[in-house]
Amino acid sequence: MKIICIGKNYTDLLAAEGAPTPTEMVLFTKPDTAVHNTELPYYIPEFTSDLLYEAEVVLKINQNGKAIAPRFAHKYYEEITVGLDFTARDVLARLQQAGLSWERGKAFDGSAVVGTFLPKQTLGDLCALPFSLQKNGATVQNGNTQRMLWGFDAIVSEVSHYFTLRKGDLIFTGTPAGAAPVSVGDVLEGFLGDTSVFKLKIKG
Repeated sequence: MKIICIGKNYTDLLAAEGAPTPTEMVLFTKPDTAVHNTELPYYIPEFTSDLLYEAEVVLKINQNGKAIAPRFAHKYYEEITVGLDFTARDVLARLQQAGLSWERGKAFDGSAVVGTFLPKQTLGDLCALPFSLQKNGATVQNGNTQRMLWGFDAIVSEVSHYFTLRKGDLIFTGTPAGAAPVSVGDVLEGFLGDTSVFKLKIKG
């Protein structure tokens, strides 16, 4: 199982950062060791003092595929959830400044939290799917897939032209505005629509 992530995919995030709109999809990967066991508390890694949460809609691939045409892409995922793409922002900034690859800041062990998957047939219009993240009971990210630059089918198709998709692979589809650091004692809870799909206690 591999994890493929999409960066800079929400218009509100680009506006908040004053960033230009990408002309092609931003892709990066995480290893399977990045997945955190949500039955356990989350311990902030010792190598970062600036751990950033990024809530994202996550697709689970249900069959193998390569070079998938966009019109067939919807057949390659049946379950959807919300997860967290954790970023060690201080590590990432240091690596970027030095012109180094940035996996240590984005793909470290435990950098991917994956919620409980829901059947896509129960979620309504996937092109206008609301999701959110609460921190200590207050909403800190409020996303909707209608603000994506590239929708689910375009993502699956594009990714499959570079990486053969296997059953069980996960695709993180990008984060909206509102990503911010976590602190010891925080409780993060992710929602897909009105359904809570994960709840995580942050420890030091």
